[in-house]
Amino acid sequence: MPNRNNRRKEKTPRGNVGPQETGASPGGWGRWILPLALLLLLLAFMSSTRKEQGTRIPYSVFKGQVEAGNVESVEAESDKLWGRLRQPIEVDVPARGKDAPVKETVEEYRTTLPPFGDEQLMAQLEAANVEVISHGEGSQWFGSIMIALLPLGLFVGVWFLLMRRAGRQLGGYSAITKSRAKLFSLERPRTTFDDVAGAHEAKADLKQVIEFLQNAEPFRRLGCSVPKGVLLMGSPGTGKTLLARAVAGEAGVPFYSITGSDFMEMFVGVGAARVRDLFEAAKRTAPCIVFLDELDSVGRRRGTGIGGGHDEREQTLNQLLSEMDGFEENQNIVVMAATNRPDILDPALMRPGRFDRRIVVDMPNLADRKDILAVHARHVPLDEGVDLAVIARGTPGMSGADLKNLVNEAALLAAKQGKSKIDASDFSEARDKVLMGSERQSLHLNDEERHAVAHHEAGHALVAFLAPHSDPIHKVTIIPRGQALGVTQQLPTDERHNYTRSYLKARLNVLLGGRATEVAALGSITTGAENDLVQATELARKMVTSWGMSDRIGNVAVEDRSGSVFLGEQLAQRRVYSEQTAREIDIEVKRLVDEAFDNAMGFIQENRNGLEVLAEALEQREVLEGKDIEELLSGAGAAREREAVAV
Repeated sequence: MPNRNNRRKEKTPRGNVGPQETGASPGGWGRWILPLALLLLLLAFMSSTRKEQGTRIPYSVFKGQVEAGNVESVEAESDKLWGRLRQPIEVDVPARGKDAPVKETVEEYRTTLPPFGDEQLMAQLEAANVEVISHGEGSQWFGSIMIALLPLGLFVGVWFLLMRRAGRQLGGYSAITKSRAKLFSLERPRTTFDDVAGAHEAKADLKQVIEFLQNAEPFRRLGCSVPKGVLLMGSPGTGKTLLARAVAGEAGVPFYSITGSDFMEMFVGVGAARVRDLFEAAKRTAPCIVFLDELDSVGRRRGTGIGGGHDEREQTLNQLLSEMDGFEENQNIVVMAATNRPDILDPALMRPGRFDRRIVVDMPNLADRKDILAVHARHVPLDEGVDLAVIARGTPGMSGADLKNLVNEAALLAAKQGKSKIDASDFSEARDKVLMGSERQSLHLNDEERHAVAHHEAGHALVAFLAPHSDPIHKVTIIPRGQALGVTQQLPTDERHNYTRSYLKARLNVLLGGRATEVAALGSITTGAENDLVQATELARKMVTSWGMSDRIGNVAVEDRSGSVFLGEQLAQRRVYSEQTAREIDIEVKRLVDEAFDNAMGFIQENRNGLEVLAEALEQREVLEGKDIEELLSGAGAAREREAVAV
């Protein structure tokens, strides 16, 4: 359909919607008044002084040089005379800041006729064979007039600027109500599905939208209605905005992009006016896509704010609902939006006729991560030994944005070391930096602290190696990274989407392994287990209140999931259980944590030799890979227990 695309390209405006489309605003030339006045003043000054050259001398001295035949030329304009002497002379010239005049050699002179004139001067000049040049008085008149009119011009210019600023303050409402949406037209580089790796299910759902935007006639002949609103839901960094731009690129239509916060302003009614302006611009360029990013900032459930339903955000949402349900049948406009909080959106947004198609953009799996890495690695030089499949296997849980950042960090590390290509070690170091934080090389531990941190991390590693259903160890380090003095990193072998109680209990065992080691091996506990205790307590509470993994509480979700749209959500949550149940929850949470501590203590006491081997190796080498830990513990006689049936 080339002809159709060409027609669309001609009518597609460029730039931003609103004031940016129309260029300069009326009266925009006002800012040039002051520079123009200064330029005219400069011209007037130059016209009045450009021909006056040389040193000023008294008229009597000039007249004496004429009689002596020492004047070579004279130029005259009005009462001003200037020119050259045949032989330089010395003249007493008044000096600023001195009582007595100073001698100055004069070759080029200038002087002024006396007020009563000199009728004999011309005859004397002719007799002395002096070259005489006469200038008209036009330029002098011009300079005099401009100098006289300059104060009036400055006054008018300042008055105009002040009135224009006052007009913006008093009558600028029409400008701030313009939509701030950015329009990506066809002349710009387009994003297509080739630039979006993974998200195969989302792409399949969006292809129907592309077909509708390219040619809506087959859909109308069958009497079907293509969804007007498409809501992309997913975690941050999964590529929701990129998918929306890819739909516009595949369909070859204009793409209006705006965030929910761009509708909000300090003046009442501005948000609703911007919504109207946005959809009016979209109707003029249909077929097109209107993309609302971070929809939850303006589309939160109504009736939850202070003051009822009359706040500015709710009025903006009301206008958005009205515009989405007010399209005519022949207008090919698709509204797309992205959010990572679909649970707090107003129900009116989700009903049929508005955002009736909801597409979940999941976190990438192993195959998707490999494809995403390949997309971002296209523009960087890779060493032949780099295997993207291996890198993808070691990055579970990373989003597309995380993987892009991983490639960039690897490139930065390679550039820092002066390499011409990025190798596998750069990716390994970049992954550790992303997952565990940057190395804090300026932080030096004393021998006692180093000994305690080594035993703490060795305890985590030992329990992770021995506990059934635990993820394999990837790396253990006692080099301070981020906010931690040491880190034990585990990576799952397979993609996990559902977690068993046995797996979560193994996770609790590993979290309490560091504290158990402090008690068993050091004889004193430290503050290094703070984060471990926080994570263990939160995980145990989730197991009891949300996932029904406590025999004492039973298969009951006692946590209120209805949610609150306030920022202080935990403060606003309703309690849906009694005080007795709350006490039972606390008892169960403590029981799970204590049970995990006892299990970890048992692993450590039964394998003290392996613990000391690991701790000593960490103190010497600072970093141990997973295979190194397995060799050390196997050599020390530690053997991983047979995994029981997961429950």
